[in-house]
Amino acid sequence: MKKMMILAFVMLVCASVAMAQTYTKGTGITGIDKLGAHQNGGRGCVGCHAPHSGARGNGGTLTITSVYNPVTKKWSDQSATAGDSGNETLWGQDLGPVLGLGTIGTGNNHSFGVNMADAATKPRITTGIVYCLSCHDGNVAKGAMMTNQSFEQAAGLLPASYGSLIIPTLLGNDGGAAGNYENDHPIGPAANVGALGANTILPYLDLDAGKTKLVAKGGGAIGTVPAPYLTFLNNYGLPTVLGARGGAGFVVETTMNTASEAYVVCTTCHTPHSMYTATSSAANPIAGTGAGGVFPSYFFIAAPYNPGADTANGTKASSATQFCRQCHFSGAGGSNEASGINTVATAF
Repeated sequence: MKKMMILAFVMLVCASVAMAQTYTKGTGITGIDKLGAHQNGGRGCVGCHAPHSGARGNGGTLTITSVYNPVTKKWSDQSATAGDSGNETLWGQDLGPVLGLGTIGTGNNHSFGVNMADAATKPRITTGIVYCLSCHDGNVAKGAMMTNQSFEQAAGLLPASYGSLIIPTLLGNDGGAAGNYENDHPIGPAANVGALGANTILPYLDLDAGKTKLVAKGGGAIGTVPAPYLTFLNNYGLPTVLGARGGAGFVVETTMNTASEAYVVCTTCHTPHSMYTATSSAANPIAGTGAGGVFPSYFFIAAPYNPGADTANGTKASSATQFCRQCHFSGAGGSNEASGINTVATAF
């Protein structure tokens, strides 16, 4: 009996340690599958990646019958409203309606237009925008199983202080005028690093030799950066700007000449595969933590982002705020470090 009690105690201690080690820094969502909302009501991976027959395998119908060329790996009428049947990454949603949108204007006054027809020559527009909108548009593309409310909110996982009004998840049908993308963050080639108020960091960014990602000038992990930005790096990090998340992050193309041309797509900020955790690595240190650091996040943000972080009455900056400051480092609403305030650490 005594042995059983000791065994039970050891198991309880181990379980407590495991729970305590969920995050290296900070506290957030625990105890649910990391896919969160992308469990798709239990269908899981096949909600996006149908193992057979693409969109048809998910019970969908295509808006148009296209001829797929296996050599060029393109649809014959992709610039029109071509239906997609999953030939790329087994995608299980119909891309036709989104491709048929043509140019949509994102950001203030529709200032940043992105032409969906460019997906034929710019693959990252397909994987980083069109794929996302095939579920998250709600205007022309009616994504399966979308309730148009944040999963974290519907499941009661948000901090109590966040608010109670519904947080939409359909960008083109968010309760305002259908098809309005003006209230969405700029995306596409026009929404490049040079145009998004990130000029203060441009002198410290470069393209890697193969023109596949942004790197820091100087060849090192952080290159040669001025003291204010180095302080920010130590307080938070650059998981979005220099994270090099394997085909995600800022879009870099071989035709580009400078870092200022790298542009934003949906997957620059979001990862579809991990709803509430962000992990550091040796090449992507976060707050000085190398490989294996785990930080709380929300809304599939691919970096520490915790609106419930303990900011200690303003003496610390929330990781949700710091996330934006990676690019919006100076100017109105910029970072503490750019304003000479170096004593405010990040609350994760």
